[in-house]
Amino acid sequence: MKKLAIKDQNACMACLTCELACAQAFYKNENWQTQNLSCINITHKQDKIKILVCAQCGKCAKTCEAQAITKNPKGVYMLNKKTCVGCGKCMEVCPFKVMVKADTRPSPSKCIACGICVKACPMDVLYIKEDAVAG
Repeated sequence: MKKLAIKDQNACMACLTCELACAQAFYKNENWQTQNLSCINITHKQDKIKILVCAQCGKCAKTCEAQAITKNPKGVYMLNKKTCVGCGKCMEVCPFKVMVKADTRPSPSKCIACGICVKACPMDVLYIKEDAVAG
């Protein structure tokens, strides 16, 4: 299975470079600065930084009545924007709230473990984890 993972959450300085890189990748020319359109989320709780990433758990795929979210051979859940009906149920069920949707788009975006955020992070906090896919 291929997924975004966190090396050292304590090393994160909340510069949000990873969030910006992700948002730019999905929403190149849109006003992503005023919306939370990143598939990675840096939060602050009780003076601690928490990094929320897609665990590739598949809850979004199980909820999708249009079957627009499927697992690829590397174990990454991918959203087919042509099949998606834009109901938003996948976003509601995401335990980490990292499925996002711009008001100007008919379908949401989710992490595809592309590594753009990993490359953008100046503190080397993130990495792409690749394990053998079972079955």
